[in-house]
Amino acid sequence: MSFFKVNENCNGCLACVQNYPASALNFYDEADNRKILHNMALCARCGHCWRICPQDAIEFKYLITGRFDLVKTLELLHCKVCGVPVYTTGLGDTVSKKTRKDIEALCPDHKGSEPVNVWKKLTSKRVSK
Repeated sequence: MSFFKVNENCNGCLACVQNYPASALNFYDEADNRKILHNMALCARCGHCWRICPQDAIEFKYLITGRFDLVKTLELLHCKVCGVPVYTTGLGDTVSKKTRKDIEALCPDHKGSEPVNVWKKLTSKRVSK
């Protein structure tokens, strides 16, 4: 989802593009259409485009809401005793593969600190290489 929103008030005057200090707005004309582009990586979120737009076409509130977008969903394994989430199946597979042992889905209360110790050993080997 894009955080930069332009509503139906936009008439293509290019005031936003021509006055934007961070060069995050651009445009090109193609056949019978003008296309206005926004690059979020270059955007300074300064609000200048919103202030300069004579048509009130830029909806700046989307740039400053700071909400999170869902980027990944991972399956959880739960403690076999109490049911609390312990780790993702992917992490369990990684640790099992690196240690060549199957690890049990047990929370620290029911397993002690063994999974933490295994992970510390794995990461300390990586650092020392």
